[in-house]
Amino acid sequence: MTNPDVQPAQPANPAPSKARVLVFDSGVGGLSILTEIRQYIPGCELVYACDNAAFPYGTKGEEELVKRVDLVLKALIAQIDPDIVVVACNTASTVALPHIRNHFHKPVVGVVPAIKPAARLSQSRVIGLLATPATVSRPYTQQLIDEFAPDCTIIRVGSTELVQLAEQKLRGLAPDPEKLREIIAPLFANPHTDTLILACTHFPLLRAELEAAAPRAIQWVDSGAAIARRVKSLLEGNHHLPVNTIDQDGFDCWLTSYGNDSAALAAGLKSYGATTLKTVNC
Repeated sequence: MTNPDVQPAQPANPAPSKARVLVFDSGVGGLSILTEIRQYIPGCELVYACDNAAFPYGTKGEEELVKRVDLVLKALIAQIDPDIVVVACNTASTVALPHIRNHFHKPVVGVVPAIKPAARLSQSRVIGLLATPATVSRPYTQQLIDEFAPDCTIIRVGSTELVQLAEQKLRGLAPDPEKLREIIAPLFANPHTDTLILACTHFPLLRAELEAAAPRAIQWVDSGAAIARRVKSLLEGNHHLPVNTIDQDGFDCWLTSYGNDSAALAAGLKSYGATTLKTVNC
């Protein structure tokens, strides 16, 4: 006979899983995003993927880029099974994000130029936008300006050379300060420029050098912290996200090519915490 005062045992709730976040870029720029996520969400499992076989994305046409990102992400998701995907590339985000979100079931976070926070910070209403030539000229960038900074003067500079300088820095080659001064000079030609947007994920990797090359103090803005906050908001409640702990773990890194300069690339990635390098064929 069943005692009505005794309730049947309920199955224990399973412990929440450790969140796995895939950070994806064509080169090493996404490391700036990964670093912010690692600091903001200590203890989550991070995986970095670098489509170095197709680097750089900024020189590719839109149709070619969408097909490439689709191909690589399919292969990576099959191998890694992440809980969330961060497309840590402004070019890929502004071109391929709608396609990615329509074709993948995983939550996807993209990176866009930090025009909104820059407009909040700027007192003079004169803002510099430093990006790749593709991002500078994309209609999506103009839409962000029209929506969030319609009263601001935006000075745009597009540079592919700065991307290469960031890649070289990771491989142990220090950027030429004079070259950096030359690249950013147009942004400071207007004496009222008080805020500068680093609108390519590669550029925060050179922030110390860019600050040293700047002719005067200025507010520097990028998307890293905002992306980290967005990732955390999507993961909270579904995964074990330790708070106020030190992340002792490194991260796995996937490449799409292992070529002549891969030893230098591997050394640079390991300096950021990569512990294992793998390749995925795409």
